[in-house]
Amino acid sequence: MERSPDILTPGQLNTLARDLLESAFPLIWVEGELGNVSRPASGHLYFTLKDARAQVRAAMFKPKSQWLKFVPREGLRVLVRGRLTLYEARGDYQLILDHMEEAGEGALRRAYDELKARLEAEGLFDPARKRPMPAHVRRLAVITSPSGAAVRDVLSVLARRYPLLEVELLPSLVQGETAAPQITSLLRQADASGRYDVILLTRGGGSLEDLWAFNDEQLARAIAASNTPVVSAVGHETDFSLSDFAADLRAPTPSVAAELLVPDQRDLALRVRRLQQRLTQLQAHTLNQAMQRADRAALRLQAHSPQSRLALLRHRQEAAFARLQANWRQQQQRRSARLAHGAAVLRGAQPQRQLGALRERLAALAPRAQAAMARHLQRDALHLRGIARSLEAVSPLATVARGYSILTRVEDGTLVRSSTQTKAGERLQARLADGSLMLRVEERIDQG
Repeated sequence: MERSPDILTPGQLNTLARDLLESAFPLIWVEGELGNVSRPASGHLYFTLKDARAQVRAAMFKPKSQWLKFVPREGLRVLVRGRLTLYEARGDYQLILDHMEEAGEGALRRAYDELKARLEAEGLFDPARKRPMPAHVRRLAVITSPSGAAVRDVLSVLARRYPLLEVELLPSLVQGETAAPQITSLLRQADASGRYDVILLTRGGGSLEDLWAFNDEQLARAIAASNTPVVSAVGHETDFSLSDFAADLRAPTPSVAAELLVPDQRDLALRVRRLQQRLTQLQAHTLNQAMQRADRAALRLQAHSPQSRLALLRHRQEAAFARLQANWRQQQQRRSARLAHGAAVLRGAQPQRQLGALRERLAALAPRAQAAMARHLQRDALHLRGIARSLEAVSPLATVARGYSILTRVEDGTLVRSSTQTKAGERLQARLADGSLMLRVEERIDQG
């Protein structure tokens, strides 16, 4: 009996079936109940997904199986995403998963993805519009539940790293229908107050439904519109909310947010010590340079010391004094020589004989001088008498002697030449030839 070429082996059949399955079924979502959950030492996760009618094998390989936010257990209803394939060795078809979440989060996840895509298209998550964190945060507003683990973690880290920070807790619900409006209102109030350098939104981990308040559209828009930098630390490291994307800084956990906001006081103390050491080194270097300059100045001073300059000046003074004495002696010698020459000339001229002749000549000229002087005096006397007569003719005293008087004001001594210069009651002085009279004007009579 001849073998037909269309006959397949089990391996070939399973390979064809696997290719058909993988090409016919794209990435699919399946919701069902977990059964036969197994996690061997390899870290892979194996289980079945079942409902009331059927079941299908499923596997989630490491490391994706380690990223789950919950612990898979028997009877738990889940929503999974994966590709359909066939395990050729046993001929069993199965789902190879890349995502699994607790059932009920599917609708929330789709709403989250749609809202995220819309806000991202508007540019609400654009890194270019995010505000930088201040270098030194002095006052921090923390919006969270006052009783949650997140606030304890934040306050503990802040107190340990930087006790000088002023922290104000703005208590709010972080879960439930009223949580998002309350958080949004507190955020806007904190931003409008201008009191804070940074606003921190935080809460602990949970399911997508637990964290849904931080996926609110109005909250995301309020974060983007805030003038105060906003830090979002919601859930665990693998949790992402719209608040994280809208915030200026996203921290994977509340504790990490606290570490990002403030420096470690130990690092600051170390920096201060290093700065002190650097300052000490700079001071020592500056002092060393000053000492070197002082040494060089001392050497220059020693080379040009006051003692040396005084000795040089003393030497110059002594030399000048010696020159002065020599010059004085030379002048004395020249004066002595001139004096001796004058004495010799005088002795040769015999001034006694010249004095006798001059006396005789003076005796002859004396009568002539006396006669000339008498003539000059007589001529001058005649000239003076003529001038006196002329003065007497024009003198006001001569007029007074003829019976007239000279009137002057008593108060200023001015001469009164006209009756218009006087006024009733004014005192006048009348000078006569032999004295003066004090007068008072009774009335002025003008001639018409």
